[in-house]
Amino acid sequence: MHDIRFIRENPAAFDAALARRGLEPLSAGILALDERSRAIKTELQQGQARRNEASKAIGQAIAIKDMKKAESLKAEVAALKEQMPALEAEDRETGEALQAMLAAIPNLPADDVPPGEDEAANVELSRWGEPRSFPFTPQDHADFGPALGLDFEGAAALSGARFAALRGQMARLHRALAQFMLDRQSGENGYEEVNPPLLVRDEALFGTGQLPKFAEDLFRTTDGRWLIPTAEVSLTNLVREQIVPMESLPLRLTALTPCFRSEAGSAGRDTRGFIRQHQFEKVELVAICKPEASEAEHERMCGAAEGILQALNLPYRKMLLCTGDMGFSARKTYDLEVWLPSQQTYREISSISNCGDFQARRMNARFKPEGEKQTRFLHTLNGSGLAVGRTLVAVLENYQQEDGSVIVPEALAPYMGGTTRLRPR
Repeated sequence: MHDIRFIRENPAAFDAALARRGLEPLSAGILALDERSRAIKTELQQGQARRNEASKAIGQAIAIKDMKKAESLKAEVAALKEQMPALEAEDRETGEALQAMLAAIPNLPADDVPPGEDEAANVELSRWGEPRSFPFTPQDHADFGPALGLDFEGAAALSGARFAALRGQMARLHRALAQFMLDRQSGENGYEEVNPPLLVRDEALFGTGQLPKFAEDLFRTTDGRWLIPTAEVSLTNLVREQIVPMESLPLRLTALTPCFRSEAGSAGRDTRGFIRQHQFEKVELVAICKPEASEAEHERMCGAAEGILQALNLPYRKMLLCTGDMGFSARKTYDLEVWLPSQQTYREISSISNCGDFQARRMNARFKPEGEKQTRFLHTLNGSGLAVGRTLVAVLENYQQEDGSVIVPEALAPYMGGTTRLRPR
């Protein structure tokens, strides 16, 4: 959500920031609606004040037996009462229209976000690790994974495309990855573990920016709730409609949850394998902090996600997303892309975003600085630490052997019950 006062005072800067997002100027339409909304409110206030004043004057006129004046005042009060409902309805409608207009506009990019229309303009910031040199042609996980317990056919019979069943040693490796990530983030990196709801109401998804614009990307239940597309929704909304005590900041939260996405906009993309699924697990990271701390918190969160890849010895690169490739709620985003030998390229495994006060405004999440009378909006951040399924793919492909087996990364040994290698059945 955008600050209407900022738009009033800086319409040109607002439109310039939208232009960096590839959007047409919107300030004129917003300000026209805002002006009409304020004019209606003024008319309402004046009408209410005059009604109260006239009502009081009726009693005074009757007291001095000026019945002509009293009747005139009664007629005026009656006319005002008749006009008020229409004005109140117009006030509601105009206010709702203004809020809907503001809610549909994406966050403004930070000054250091590079311009660009799509991922081609993203900027590589760094690389870690060297891709392994294979003495054989590395295979796609979708080809050798089924012999290790990655069951696409069984899942398709149950649920259709973009689902998978993990069996035996594959399920154990997936669980090991998830527990390793969660232990690392809640232990070494200081994020509080949360077990949040997987079903949420409209206002939660509105708060983090998925609604109303991206409803088609979500799954909705028959009773009007939504399956979460990411634990970001549940975790961030824990401070919804709250004034968070200063001493509690920053809040750092993590959760391992299933995530559900319709993938409505991804027709034809990653149809094979375990990369893009309707249901997957992810360890999510969320931070809620004071505005002046959010840039440092962004770097810290990115480091927490990078630490998982480094511990697993998976080569990756860090990207700064351009204005055209960022998510709706983000003002700045880093992507971590892991090396996949079968594709001979880096693929996204984590997005870490600083949303500024954009989500906090939608949730009305605030804090009260020490010594100040007014509250201020918090800053929120979120990122994957990591997507478990995509990490599983990266482990399978980077640790694959010529005989079809996969060596288990050393970091996962405590979680694998003595299993050091996945072997074809």
